[in-house]
Amino acid sequence: MNTPHPGRLGHDPDGVPDGGAVHGGVPDGEVPDARRRRAILIAVCVALMAVIASVSGLNVAQPDLAVAFDASQSTILWIINIYTLGLAALLLPFGALGDRLGRRPVLITGLVVFGAASAAAGLAPSAEVMLAARLLGGVGAAMIMPITLAVITSTFPPAERGRAIGAWTAVAGGGGILGMFLSAALVDVANWRWLFVLPVVLVAAALVMTVRSVPDSRETTGHAFDTVGALTSVVAVGGLVFALQEGPERGWTDPSTLLASATGAVAAVGFVIGELRRRDAALLDIRLFRDRGLAGGSVTLLAVFGVQAGVFVVLFPFLQAVLGWSGLLSTLALMPMAVLMMAASGLAPRVGARVGPRATMATGVLLAGAGLALMASVVSVDGGYLAVLPGMLAMGLGMGLSMTPSTEAVTEALPRDRQGVASALNDVTREFGTALGIALLGAILSAGYRDAVDPRLDGVPTHTADTAREGVANAVDAAQRGGPYAGELARAARESFVEGWQNAMWAGVAVMAVLFLYIAVRGPRPSARGRTGVARAVDARTP
Repeated sequence: MNTPHPGRLGHDPDGVPDGGAVHGGVPDGEVPDARRRRAILIAVCVALMAVIASVSGLNVAQPDLAVAFDASQSTILWIINIYTLGLAALLLPFGALGDRLGRRPVLITGLVVFGAASAAAGLAPSAEVMLAARLLGGVGAAMIMPITLAVITSTFPPAERGRAIGAWTAVAGGGGILGMFLSAALVDVANWRWLFVLPVVLVAAALVMTVRSVPDSRETTGHAFDTVGALTSVVAVGGLVFALQEGPERGWTDPSTLLASATGAVAAVGFVIGELRRRDAALLDIRLFRDRGLAGGSVTLLAVFGVQAGVFVVLFPFLQAVLGWSGLLSTLALMPMAVLMMAASGLAPRVGARVGPRATMATGVLLAGAGLALMASVVSVDGGYLAVLPGMLAMGLGMGLSMTPSTEAVTEALPRDRQGVASALNDVTREFGTALGIALLGAILSAGYRDAVDPRLDGVPTHTADTAREGVANAVDAAQRGGPYAGELARAARESFVEGWQNAMWAGVAVMAVLFLYIAVRGPRPSARGRTGVARAVDARTP
């Protein structure tokens, strides 16, 4: 059995505190009082918001970055993607280090690194400096993100842990949209450099609250740190995420894409084999995936975040190129879905306590799939925003209901001394699902658009037709230059995009249908979450 580190806040496997000294202002053996728990939750959610907002914030400033640095589209995409690549690749090692070295010091270090990187990015004089700053920001984010959830699972008593995870999940799910909206507003009223003021302010606030409120916790085991597992996990996740990011841009048969895919796949196989051999000493004990909660929660997060990210990819060009809205207005249009998603994430623990996690997850997935089907059925050029809004709301509600119990299932499946790893696994699954969803649904949309637009370009000059085939935004831009084909070209491009959109939405429906069946058959069983922490403690100590 793993023994909590002397003088640190610890809990037994059922979440009941055990004794010790005083650290971080909270005596070991005592759960922080309600006021302190609120401060802890606010601190970690603010830190998480800084990380999530930085994932999507630069998307709204791509043209401004290209002009400021005289950079190609490929370079701009690297500036955006290198942050996510560094974040995803380092999550598991830093989550494990947080368990061993102390979650509070790793969180503080991550906040300092992330804040410094954000400030450097905002002041960057060149694309090279920006790339370095963004990569460093990803390193800091990889320290922050898994620790925020591990702090919750190691600090909150079982009776309140579900609600705290619901709040964390709400920020993780809806924070990206909120970040995009604030970023778009800053770009409109100021310039792209102000995008980095938001994460710096959030990090400063989180740092002050962490120092004042967040207790330290760490675990000790009888095993050395799994360095080989950590390195192979970095190569595996980094290679696969790189391939998913670059595949749509470079082409899936491009040598760099193929090399990254092969390297990531080989490293992933090596990681699994090595972890199975190390067993209890592994960075991530692969045998734990036999647990229905861990497997079901991970698969659900992978699919849900993948579909969510893919839908955003197709929603933005619909709102901007088809409806002609600005970036700020397009981001604002996503807010109802984000707000409902965040509200449902907070409500999910109460629903789960009544009907069980499997029923809650299945209901959420069913609602999300219904929302996608509704959007695919009614979307049209003339229908506008109101035609897709009901589907967006259903999707937001469903995804919010499914995210929280899935996250709980993952964290509950791993032991007390591996909560940093559990949190990191949860985050890696989200990041990998996001990259996979963007690549998959984005590719389906592009292929559907090209297939639909080709027959509509008969009689259009070759140069103009080639431009239109590149995408709906290119076609609309070409049409705005005038000419005898302007009106027909713009209409053809918009209608073709809607057909590609429908293909992508139906693909999302298929993913949700398969996920629903999986959860119905192999979803997590009901847990003791509905009982109080005291009752669970009595049960744990009853012979």
